[in-house]
Amino acid sequence: MIKIGKINNLRVVKKVDFGIYLDGGDAGEILLPNRYIPEGTAVDDNLDVFIYRDSENRLIATTELPLIQVGEFALLKTVMVNDVGAFMEMGVMKDLLVPYREQREPMVVGKSYVVYAYLDQASNRIVGSTKLNKYLGNKIPRYTPGDEVETLVVEKKDLGYRLIVDNLHWGMVYKNDVFDTLRIGDVMHGVVKLVRDDGKVDVTFREQGGERVFQLARHIVGYLEDNNGVMRLCDKSHPDDIKAVFHCSKKDFKKALGYLFKRRRILVADNGVKLLNCQNDKNIQ
Repeated sequence: MIKIGKINNLRVVKKVDFGIYLDGGDAGEILLPNRYIPEGTAVDDNLDVFIYRDSENRLIATTELPLIQVGEFALLKTVMVNDVGAFMEMGVMKDLLVPYREQREPMVVGKSYVVYAYLDQASNRIVGSTKLNKYLGNKIPRYTPGDEVETLVVEKKDLGYRLIVDNLHWGMVYKNDVFDTLRIGDVMHGVVKLVRDDGKVDVTFREQGGERVFQLARHIVGYLEDNNGVMRLCDKSHPDDIKAVFHCSKKDFKKALGYLFKRRRILVADNGVKLLNCQNDKNIQ
């Protein structure tokens, strides 16, 4: 059975002039338009596709990667507001509607908001909401300290940053457990420190038992921010070059790069490192 608003793996059943049809099971055949068909696709191949309904309520497939799927939270930009609600850019041809009844505050074109995507039972369409409390904290956290989680940064607070943990729970990371400045919408891998009595989850971005590597990661991020988000040193650089800049061993340097890469803060190339989500973004040449 297909899942609307999610990525499905579907079989190609036939080709037509304007695209191919995929086996949607009980939902029937679903069109994947020509513009989204990977080169060399043949009948009986399986494709990963995102399924949504178009303006005429037909099921449509795309190989574009959405910024959000049903059951997830993400930071999305408002592209239009009309008498129905606000429409958010979600990375595919179809924008995500946030009806007025699901807006925590009036939404403004050009501004970005953390949104939850769900399937409206009445229309069977993908809909968004900024009333986050409705969709968080409805399950008891089943974590133990040391468990790895995925987090979304939602709000900066005096003590640290408010997070959404695994699309299920409210969480918090405190300043001393953060290795660089975070931005609203950042997606980070973290480690559970504590599940509080109120069901909220305290998270750390430190490696357990790796204080030296954690501090080095902070140093690397600071260096990148001071150099337009790029540096020529990488895991293939000579140990002496690494030591001259960071005063550390190549072994610790590689561990720190791996730590930052795992948390989606850097991109590592053969000729250098790039800081992701850097305001002074430049490509590695």
